[in-house]
Amino acid sequence: MTYDKTLALRIRAILRRKRDVSEMEQFGGIGFLIRGNMACGVLGKELLVRVGPANHEEALRNKSAKPFAISGRPSKGWVLARASGLKADADLEKWVELGVKFARSLPAK
Repeated sequence: MTYDKTLALRIRAILRRKRDVSEMEQFGGIGFLIRGNMACGVLGKELLVRVGPANHEEALRNKSAKPFAISGRPSKGWVLARASGLKADADLEKWVELGVKFARSLPAK
């Protein structure tokens, strides 16, 4: 599976102002890490966001969000934002910032 490179470019534009950002291609997508912790990534045309367990249910209330289930079981603390909910730059930035906030709350790797 290839990932949406245009979406990845839009995420890079948001993250360029941040420190300690790195990228890692994995599982057919690309992940964006803060201090070694995954914040968000692109899988196909969707945005994977690490929101953390405490923000999981609230994030799923967004109509563009759905559970992330890599092994058939939803992964608590991770959500997928559908491409339809990422068209506006402000919407994408909100999701990315949510992932960055959680990643920054973790110890650096």
